[in-house]
Amino acid sequence: PIPFLAVGRIPLPGDNVAIATRTLAAGTRIAYGGAELALDHTVLEGHRFAVEAVRAGEQLFSWQLPFGVALRDIAPGDYIANAEMLEALHGRSVELDLPATPNFADLMEPYQLDLAAFEPAEQVERYAGDLTFQGYRRPDNRGVGTRNMIVLLGTSSRTAGFVRQLEQRLAHLQADYPNIDGIVAVAHTEGDHTEPNNRDFVLRTLAGFMVHPNVGAVLAVDYGAEPINNATLQAFMAANGYQLEQVPHHFLTISGGFLATLERAEAIVHTWLEPVNEIGRTTESAADLKIALQCGGSDAFSGVSGNPLASWVAKEIIGYGGSANLAETDELIGAEPYVLQKVSDAATAQRFLEIVESFKARVAWHGSSAAGNPSGGNKFRGLYNIALKSIGAARKRHPDVRLDYVIPYAERMQEPGFYFMDSPGNDLESIAGQVAAGCNLIFFTTGNGSITNFPFVPTIKIVTTSRRYDLLRHEMDVNAGRYLDGESMDAVGHDTLELAVAVASGQRTTGELAGHAQVQLWRNWRQRDASRLEALQLASPPDGRSLPIIATNAPRLTARLEMHRKKGAFCSGQVGLILPTSLCAGQVAQIAAQRLNARQLGQAQGIERFVALAHTEGCGVSGEAEKLYIRALLGYLQHPLAAHVLLMEHGCEKTHNDYIRHALEAINGDAARYGWASIQLDGGIEAVLAKTEAWFASQLAPTTPREAAGIGAIRLGLHASGPVSDAAARALAQLCTAVVHEGGTLVVAENAAVLSSASFCAETVGARTVLPTLAYGQALASARDRTGFHVMEAPTSHWTETVTGLAATGVEVVIGYTGSEPQTGHPLVPLVQVSAEASVLQRYAADMDLVLDGNEENWGQRMLDQVADVLSRRAAPKASQQGNIDFQFTRGLLGVSL
Repeated sequence: PIPFLAVGRIPLPGDNVAIATRTLAAGTRIAYGGAELALDHTVLEGHRFAVEAVRAGEQLFSWQLPFGVALRDIAPGDYIANAEMLEALHGRSVELDLPATPNFADLMEPYQLDLAAFEPAEQVERYAGDLTFQGYRRPDNRGVGTRNMIVLLGTSSRTAGFVRQLEQRLAHLQADYPNIDGIVAVAHTEGDHTEPNNRDFVLRTLAGFMVHPNVGAVLAVDYGAEPINNATLQAFMAANGYQLEQVPHHFLTISGGFLATLERAEAIVHTWLEPVNEIGRTTESAADLKIALQCGGSDAFSGVSGNPLASWVAKEIIGYGGSANLAETDELIGAEPYVLQKVSDAATAQRFLEIVESFKARVAWHGSSAAGNPSGGNKFRGLYNIALKSIGAARKRHPDVRLDYVIPYAERMQEPGFYFMDSPGNDLESIAGQVAAGCNLIFFTTGNGSITNFPFVPTIKIVTTSRRYDLLRHEMDVNAGRYLDGESMDAVGHDTLELAVAVASGQRTTGELAGHAQVQLWRNWRQRDASRLEALQLASPPDGRSLPIIATNAPRLTARLEMHRKKGAFCSGQVGLILPTSLCAGQVAQIAAQRLNARQLGQAQGIERFVALAHTEGCGVSGEAEKLYIRALLGYLQHPLAAHVLLMEHGCEKTHNDYIRHALEAINGDAARYGWASIQLDGGIEAVLAKTEAWFASQLAPTTPREAAGIGAIRLGLHASGPVSDAAARALAQLCTAVVHEGGTLVVAENAAVLSSASFCAETVGARTVLPTLAYGQALASARDRTGFHVMEAPTSHWTETVTGLAATGVEVVIGYTGSEPQTGHPLVPLVQVSAEASVLQRYAADMDLVLDGNEENWGQRMLDQVADVLSRRAAPKASQQGNIDFQFTRGLLGVSL
């Protein structure tokens, strides 16, 4: 028999199941506790097997806490399996003789705080000596920065494209200013929903970013009309004591054109370069370190090696007077007994439990359960249910450290000690709140190898096993697997503490060297209670039939159109498309597209460009939103513009490559048509970039030349925001009916302002109530009628979310009527912006592709000519030329962060 420590680990004495440290074949004999056991099935690395006999009805324990109840008698050596884990494995490409049925059911024991027996705990003793690092001390008690950054903050999602473009234009300046660690954009998805439920969360986060000690100067950018804009942010900061006096800052509103405002923004940043560069590092106490404790892509060893290592270092920082912040509310459900073992007072313990119950209620309003947090990647790596995931996640609190404070999302940490902050398990949403709370260093534990980074706070990535570290050593900073390999936690901990001090003092992390980062705030949710839940769940989907449109006496429109033939149909162009299957793969997908474009791959064969559709979904969200996302993603897989498509997974998300393969099978799609890449399984960023380029190179073939086409070949999307004049509405109706009458396709967003226009409806669908014919993001290829007049469901008022869904249907150009201010374009499908509104043209005429003025009778023809020029590639929309583009899937009415 093999010695137990060579193949398994017991998290804590008293546990009756062990974790396999490598995949073990069925029949493997293991020496344990003076006896011998044999495995009944092949057990995957990170999965559990029994080391003691467990009778039916008895509990299974890990970390001395129950996570399940035996459904039948379990013998030593039996593979421990629940239904969810088996389902997850059947959804992966795993060739194993799996157990036919589960042998345990999940157990979630309700926790009751015994106030009568409660005893306040003491915090770890403060060390007599001091630990120091080289940091940037800020005035007004802002703290000490570990980085000195100029931050370009998009106050709402509407300015995401602007701050990204500004970052690109300013990137070259950093080399001339050695004390400036970066000029970085902070672009996110929030602030543009009507009456957002997350309003306070967003404002607290943005305010916390602006006064963060890592920020040397900050530019906040808006359009001024968003639900959350610079004015609301300034008012919030003033009312809540966020001191901006000593922070070089400017609130900028885009006006007079996108490019002109970019130039103004550049000039503002230039005035900060010298003063920000004059700030140097000084010797500071570790008492000024505030550690964000995070985990993502967790596995069974996260609670054995990675999280205990992070907690060991956090305990040391607290011993020197510093702070640590534990987050991810739903990833602590089931671990309440451990979290509350040591607490400062009963009120803090009660507050923690109230937040947990509030989180459960919010998720339930949306028809989901917080227990659904574990992803397919978690289950694949041995975290079978929320109890196991939570118990392991809770180990980020060291057993000796007490919980001092419980705070809302993004509330500032004012005193030293150990904090819990309310947040979802979605890594990026949680990290944003911790940074806003003041954390200036991030410890990110990962089992699978998560590669996410934050723009202006360094992330130290701690991987749980040596095998995964060796696979991803260029993306990981710390190998906690050394502990599993036999080194003491003290030895690994001391090395990690030294690294943390070095990083706080300016040493670059692997993530910083890789040069990519993402920000996501706690996303808005739609329901305030459960009153609408049943009706929303019972709503019937659209039937896919196009709407009949009325005959029109308007003059016949014509256009000179030149398009490619593709499988007997016309298409306007050929694009190489990279689809990340989750938020964590998005930045690498964009790097891949940038490299392929720089190398001009495929241009000789007619490939116009490569596009990556980076987004924030695929992980940490409820099931209903996941369905919307997958439907829209499948639409992009089938898009006429997509000549070749590669899917890039991170490797541990809910919607991994195997998940997409199964979704394709359900619609009779051919997975062999597409490329498949995995950041984690292919060996890291450089390896997956090389694989991506090689796949696209292997697919190239000459594109057919352009030829004349009629306007019946047009697939047109339509969206409109703000007021639409009657004259503009009639012209849009003339354009739409001309395309449809000639056999073309129109898809208008359900929330488009034109559908509220009597003039538009009178000349298209008549006076009847217009109901959606397509679901959000539904491919026209899957509709009963592939041509004609369609209306697509649009569950939110968010422009980018709506256009993302429109483009997924398969339209090849979108007309965007602007009645307020310019909107962001789309990375794949060109957006043609037009307006006839005087207030718009006065401020933003430079950003319009077409100004509707003069003779109203020819407005429809002028719009058609503009559409034809774009489809024929004789013209490019200004939003695309400017780089003012964005992409974001909706979460619908029942989506909520997990």
